[in-house]
Amino acid sequence: MHLRPSLLASCLRPAALTLSLAGSLLALTPAWAKPLAYDIPAGSLATALSQFAAASGVMITFSSEETAGLQSPGLHGDFELEQGFARLLQGSGLRVLQAGEKRYVLARSENGSALELGATSINAAGLGATTDGTGSYTTGSSNTAIKLPLSLRETPQSVSVITRQRMDDQALNDLTDVLKQTPGLSVQSLGSERFNIYSRGYSVDNYQFDGIPTTLDIVSQVSAQSLADMAIYDRVEVLRGASGLMTGAGDPSATINLVRKRPTAEFKGHVTAGLGSWDKYRTELDLSGPLTPTGNVRGRMVAAYQQNNSYVDHYSQEKQIFYGILEADLSDTTLLTVGADYQKNEPEGSSSVAFPLFYSNGKQTDFSRSTNSAARWSSNPQDALNTFASIEQQLGYDWSLRVAVNQMYIKRDDYKLATASWGFPDINTGAGVRLYGGAGSTWQKQTGVDVMAQGPFQLFGRQHELIVGYNFSRFENRHSPLRGTAIEGTFVNFYDWDNYTKEPNTSNGKLYDGDTTIYQSGSYIATRLRPTDDLSIILGARASNYKYNYDLEYVLTPNSNRNTQYRESGVVTPYAGVVYDLNDIHSVYASYTSIYKPQSVRDANGATLDPREGDNYEVGLKSEFFGGRLNTSIAAYQIKQDNLAVVDPGKVIPGTTSAAYKAVSGATTRGFEVEANGELMTDWNVAASYNHSITEDADDERINTEAPANMIKLWSTYRLPGDFNRLTVGGGANWQSGTHITVTPSSALGTVKATQEQFTVVNLMARYQLTDQLSTSLNVNNVFDKKYISALDTTFFSGYYGEPRNVMLTTRYDF
Repeated sequence: MHLRPSLLASCLRPAALTLSLAGSLLALTPAWAKPLAYDIPAGSLATALSQFAAASGVMITFSSEETAGLQSPGLHGDFELEQGFARLLQGSGLRVLQAGEKRYVLARSENGSALELGATSINAAGLGATTDGTGSYTTGSSNTAIKLPLSLRETPQSVSVITRQRMDDQALNDLTDVLKQTPGLSVQSLGSERFNIYSRGYSVDNYQFDGIPTTLDIVSQVSAQSLADMAIYDRVEVLRGASGLMTGAGDPSATINLVRKRPTAEFKGHVTAGLGSWDKYRTELDLSGPLTPTGNVRGRMVAAYQQNNSYVDHYSQEKQIFYGILEADLSDTTLLTVGADYQKNEPEGSSSVAFPLFYSNGKQTDFSRSTNSAARWSSNPQDALNTFASIEQQLGYDWSLRVAVNQMYIKRDDYKLATASWGFPDINTGAGVRLYGGAGSTWQKQTGVDVMAQGPFQLFGRQHELIVGYNFSRFENRHSPLRGTAIEGTFVNFYDWDNYTKEPNTSNGKLYDGDTTIYQSGSYIATRLRPTDDLSIILGARASNYKYNYDLEYVLTPNSNRNTQYRESGVVTPYAGVVYDLNDIHSVYASYTSIYKPQSVRDANGATLDPREGDNYEVGLKSEFFGGRLNTSIAAYQIKQDNLAVVDPGKVIPGTTSAAYKAVSGATTRGFEVEANGELMTDWNVAASYNHSITEDADDERINTEAPANMIKLWSTYRLPGDFNRLTVGGGANWQSGTHITVTPSSALGTVKATQEQFTVVNLMARYQLTDQLSTSLNVNNVFDKKYISALDTTFFSGYYGEPRNVMLTTRYDF
């Protein structure tokens, strides 16, 4: 059959990242409920569905992952809509669910039926991995743990997913906003663009883009991952616990996987405009659909812009985000994906280090939440460009091969930073503080590649699954500060300096080049054995190689140059998990994961600490209610580690002012978690969790006390019934127990303690559907205006306040 190319195709062909505003993009509007004549050839299921939906005048939403390698017998003759879908999906194991008038989504079939019509919620059974357009707070599949497409119930570790609907409901526009709502994660602001994320008592540095690992370098303050804008992402999957099987080196804290939006088979799009507290303005445009008449090439483009001031004096930022992706069915068995995303952050009044936590007499400071330790001209700009590509090939016998690559370039050019955070102010006069900072540039490049084959095999008369693969990553970072800036060490009065100071001298050239290179590679294998219908045994192992190199080259004093190297080869990381289905709803599980984490921090003698090693154990109960629309879990875990790096109080690395670390052996973390996500009933979504975690050293003394031991996170939305069904209301609360640090910043100050008592932050929202396509939403955060310190920094002995009460009004139009 022949269809006229959509206007979207002509808009996106010149450049996938060009911002274009489409007009009337759906010209085909036949009587969708009546029999129509079709002539769709056999071939790719994705192409056949696209042609059928276009000819029928309906929209169907699905991802390439759901249809990869699947064929359709085609459709010839006169058929009603229901008959056509059933014929096309015959034997595919998939079905369509009605999401609204002329709107459908693809889902896994549980009873063999290819169609489910009527008053069906979008959160119906059989959800796929993609969450965009489902309206759900849960997902049907996740592969972050071991790359096999398992449901949450089938995965023998704790996995939480923040879906697209959840992000839209709470206006979670930054990754840190998302992680604040994620079960078990604590987000701590160390400065205006510097964050530390904790899970199970440990800092998180495992980040992935579409499953490809990246390295987070919080020391050089190049943190494109934690600054990521969420406009381009379908969901965020968080695996709590060790993930060494797929990532090699990694913490037992968590792995954060950012999954990008994918092109859709039918045209869809939306535009938003938002206005919020502190002069916040934000707009987004998202367009997606087929680019050829047959739908074998599809594209998606997202653009977003934001500017805002802040509750923090003299701080503002501007963000620009662009994203483009193309998918092409090169054949019935081959899918090619290419794309890029770009984010530009331009802040002013940036604080690399926050306000001092202590007065000179050792008492904890208490400032206004608007306090900014940074100079007005202080700036920390960052540009991040991600390019990615993958090719998926169906090999026959339900086996597939996938090769994926991700390359990230980050620039932090011409940063100028000055914060009044070095030293401790006199409680009466404010004197005694010096500026910390300087100027320079940072450049970073990261490359990640993953090659993976997976498929079923027969053994003892039963079918099992196998995955084999190889991945590697290369991290390169150059930090080049300027010398003689006349900033570092300048005395200011913290009370009356009003954030004015001279700008840095940038004419004296570079002080040094600090080059860090980290290379990781590994081969992995995992299998899911099914000895019985109710029992799954997952076994796996990874053999990893790791190389670390740091070159420090001073321009004027080469005698001060130094080189640090570390390497490991053939490190084996085993994995084992078992899942037993008690019935159709409940499953119990247990898992074991080995921990291996090379470290770059140094002790008081200047020596690099040995790698962290240990074991991660977890047991739990997982349940699926209402056919998978509601997922719940209960888990208990224990983590044992040796060579855990902790700050060595009062000591610094020789020749620097940086805090020294020491290794703690016999560190043990124990905890348990309870979580529920999904739909309690039609139009009622809920997300609830409780997390408990305590880490102790070999002497049973608690460590990592800057991370909360207990957290409760609640959120729920409900669309009112009857005449009020255009109104959705929601609300929730985040509570965490108290935190504290005990440090020795200097011999004069001695050992001091800073605390943040337990606190609760309450958030509310309401959304009104003005028309079928136009809606407006109001979000109110920190309703009761709770004042709290977000982070207690053990490195710079500083703190940063959380946001006061704020509002965001957003209007959205769906094409």
